[in-house]
Amino acid sequence: MKTTNNKGYCAIGVFQGKTHHNMGTLWRSAFILGAAYIFTVDGRYKKQSSDVLRTWSRIPLFNYKTFEDFLKNIPYDCRLVGVEIDDRAEMLHEFEHPKRAIYLLGAENNGLPEYVLEKCHMIVKLPGNSSLNVGVTGSIVLHDRATKVPTDFPAYHND
Repeated sequence: MKTTNNKGYCAIGVFQGKTHHNMGTLWRSAFILGAAYIFTVDGRYKKQSSDVLRTWSRIPLFNYKTFEDFLKNIPYDCRLVGVEIDDRAEMLHEFEHPKRAIYLLGAENNGLPEYVLEKCHMIVKLPGNSSLNVGVTGSIVLHDRATKVPTDFPAYHND
């Protein structure tokens, strides 16, 4: 029986998110694309009635009140990856995902502030000069990781 995880894991969340629909989309994508959990920082989210996969029962959601609280709770040896349109950012299609990664997205209207970007180990961006919907952006990042990092996806059941 295999007892170690040599493939790593990831989580994804939003800093100061404002739209519940976007979090619902991100939660569903996170479940389907193999994330260990999702989170919010300085924002709240409650389950949606449109969540037909019941993702709330399949992977956890953590709500951190402050960025400092979030930083204190990052799992050991994880790399914080900011997703932001920034001159320092590496293009996602060229990015080598860390084995254990926490992806942090900014809200569409504000993005990630400088004090948050300074704490990120890496910053990635998608092509284009304008931000996408945060749920779509997170889904693209997770899909990119899934195509580059071997992982065991959770079984998909309609229970």
